[in-house]
Amino acid sequence: MRSSNPVFSRRGFSRDNGHAGFNAGPQAGGPAVGTQGNPYAGGNPYAQPTAAPTNPYAQNPYAQQDLQHGAPQAPVTTGNRMTMDDVVARTGITLGLVIAGAAVAWIMDLALPLAVGAGLVAMVLALVQSFKRKPVPALILGYAALEGLFLGAISNYVNTFVAEGAAMQAVLGTMAVFVTMLVLYKTRIVRVTARFTRYLIIAATAFLVLTAVNLLFMVFGGGDGLGFRSGGLGIVFGIVGILLGAFFLALDFKQVEDGIAYGAPREESWLAAFGLTMTLVWIYLEMLRLISILQGND
Repeated sequence: MRSSNPVFSRRGFSRDNGHAGFNAGPQAGGPAVGTQGNPYAGGNPYAQPTAAPTNPYAQNPYAQQDLQHGAPQAPVTTGNRMTMDDVVARTGITLGLVIAGAAVAWIMDLALPLAVGAGLVAMVLALVQSFKRKPVPALILGYAALEGLFLGAISNYVNTFVAEGAAMQAVLGTMAVFVTMLVLYKTRIVRVTARFTRYLIIAATAFLVLTAVNLLFMVFGGGDGLGFRSGGLGIVFGIVGILLGAFFLALDFKQVEDGIAYGAPREESWLAAFGLTMTLVWIYLEMLRLISILQGND
């Protein structure tokens, strides 16, 4: 599986990125020579065209007609296709578990060592799911619950000892980023292309490498490490992290849109929920860190 989020990889839904599964080659209903007015008629920038383009999810008797008209038609069998309702429902479940876990950790005043342990286990579950070709709901739900415990304990600590009210501000900020990016994506102000994806992956990789290096300096050298998480440089770094998360949301929206258009199996909606949840967690953590720095400088 490939990734559109800053931390892990998962299989993509994109009609443009050529990842395995949803777009191993040009799909039925994909680009056609001479097609006009089709936003996806440009073809797959990563994959070589095959002699017989087909939709990997269904035998569509209208495939040749779809190719002629250049429109991504849905398979004839619709009972097992992913829908927007499936994505919304499963995302609601995963985010609900995150919120429930956070509430439990907050109310019980969960100790930070236990919270860090829960976070590490959540990371392991996410990695296992990321390397599987198909979604495993148990792994995804386990990740959401444990990640919620981690977020609740960290938020409680920051809210109590660092910046009062920071947790609620981070929640509101995350919601604002989500709504803003959804509007920008739906109005096509932000367009997800192969170049957009490539540059975003490069930027996120650089961001993670710098974060890891800074953490190592903090562990072995003490203090603030290289200063990427404190002071003026920490503020800039936090803003960059939030922007990266926002752009990955656009990539998630693109994958959902393409998965529905190509008639992906219903079970793939779990992957969509998994990716959206991980991206929102990323944005929340960066938002919480940025607010902590800003209020700490007051």
